[in-house]
This record gives sequence, structure tokens and C-alpha cells, in this order.
Amino acid sequence: MANLQGISKAIRFSAIQRPHFAPQLRYYMVNVSRCLSQQDTERQKKVLERGLPKKRPIPGVKNIVVVASGKGGVGKSTVAVNIALSVASIKKCSVGLLDADVFGPSIPRMMNLAGQEPETTKDGLLIPIRNYGLSCMSMGFLVDEKSPVVWRGLMVMQAIQKLLFGVSWGQLEYLIIDMPPGTGDTQLSVSQLVPVSGAAIVSTPQDIALLDALKGAQMFKKVGVPVLGVVQNMSVFHCPKCGHQSHIFGEGGVHRMAEELNLTKLGDIPLQLDIRETCDHGRPITVSDPASQSAEAFKTITNNLLTELHQDEKT
Repeated sequence: MANLQGISKAIRFSAIQRPHFAPQLRYYMVNVSRCLSQQDTERQKKVLERGLPKKRPIPGVKNIVVVASGKGGVGKSTVAVNIALSVASIKKCSVGLLDADVFGPSIPRMMNLAGQEPETTKDGLLIPIRNYGLSCMSMGFLVDEKSPVVWRGLMVMQAIQKLLFGVSWGQLEYLIIDMPPGTGDTQLSVSQLVPVSGAAIVSTPQDIALLDALKGAQMFKKVGVPVLGVVQNMSVFHCPKCGHQSHIFGEGGVHRMAEELNLTKLGDIPLQLDIRETCDHGRPITVSDPASQSAEAFKTITNNLLTELHQDEKT
């Protein structure tokens, strides 16, 4: 590295002193710069590899699926909750639900568990709180619902480690993780600490939401997490009085993004009042009205997700 930098300085000095040799010197300068860039890239790669923690499985957990979004407010937590409930219903197996949104946990209220506190084992592990057949854990169980969490990145990473490895999950066939929006510390921590089986990306059809959803999908690809597919939430509004359909947030945007990135379209969820009301009241649509069209939409998405997750096992 030092020798190449010295050669680079000598070439620049020669170009000033002998301008008639400038074209030839420029050629050598380009090659030297390319070598410097390659060396710098290799050095950065070694530093990153040395600093990454080794992934380790969560005891008793077989499959880890993250539900993520690039932007907040697209209904990701609602989708995560109803997917987890649908997995338990379809597969007739043990399912866990982890709320990894340290700053804005939603799972306690959506699962009708607000105000409850987890007990601990003799070993100091948190015991998940159960409802509707799911084992749930959230930062919302550990802090007051109205108290803001004001933490820097390191504290967030420590909290994520606690939620992953400091919980007595028991034997779970699936652990669904509701991720916070964005591509920050939590996403990287989860991706680097545990073997994630796959990620589902949630977005509305709106252009501004799609920009961030695309970033989210690309981030998971960069860290080696398979993207199982994309969910288009709030796809269409059906007027309850006249039946007219309105594409309030645009039409088909998530499908176009899926085609652009060669991702599976897991399905659409309509913009329905019953979906919002049932989650706000702690009785998600897939348990409060499992025969409804809204619940069927979540079941379709879940079936498609499970197909993508286990497709390698069938080949």
C-alpha cells in the first residue's frame, strides 16, 4: 500500500515537471489508482469480517422469519401478527412472535397483552407471554407503554440480544420477528446474530413507500438473508355502501417492484376497517373473524410464504 502511494505521488510530480509525457503518465496513474482501490476494498473486507459476530441458533427455534418494511406506517406489525397467527393455524405447530421494534413496540396491544410483565426462569431467562396460541415477547412488556425509549445504538443492540437469547422460547417450529422500519442497527443485529430463514417485505403501493421497501429488500440480500417475497398492504379500498373500488395509495406498485427485483408476490391485503379495528382492540382479524375476506387474504399470503420458505426441501 505504501509503495503504491509513493509511486502515485511520483507520477503526479513527473506530470507537472514533464507535461509532454502527461498522456502516458495518466495511463499509469489510472492503473495505480485501480490497484490502490482494490487493496483498500480487500482491507475493508478483512476488517468487516473480523468484526462480525458469529451467528448462533436460538435454542429450540427451528425457523426464523422476519417481517420488515423500509418505511413506517405501512401496516407491517399488523401483517406480522396475522401471519404468525395464520402459521399457527395452518401448520398446527408452536409459533413465537418477537417484537423487535425497541422504540415503538406494537405487539402487546395488538395481542391484547398490554400492561403484562414477563416472569423469569431460575436461570434469569424471560418467559414469553402467551395469547391466541402464540408465545410473545416485546420491549413493550419491559417498559411502560407511554414511556419513550431513548437509547443509542449500542444499547439497542444489547436489547436485541436479550430478546433473542435471553428468552426461554421453548420448542418453536417458527419464530416470526416483527422488525422496526428502516435498515438500521436492529436489522443488522438480527441478520448477523441469528440464522434468519427468510424475510417478507411489506409496503403500500405508494411510490414513496416503495423507495424504502426496495432499500429494505436490497439490504437483506446484502447480508445474506433470503427475501421470501413482498406483501402489498392497503392495496385497494372497497366502499362498504356502493362497492366501488378506490386505489387510494396507487395501484400495483409492489407488484412492479417484485418484478424488478425478481421477487415473489406473496399477496395483497385490502384497506379494510375491520383489519385496523381488530388489531387496535387486541383481537386480530385472523382470530376474531377467521372466515372473513380479510382473514383469507392473510392466509393466502401465509401459505405463499411457507411455500417459498420450504421450497428447497421439496427439491
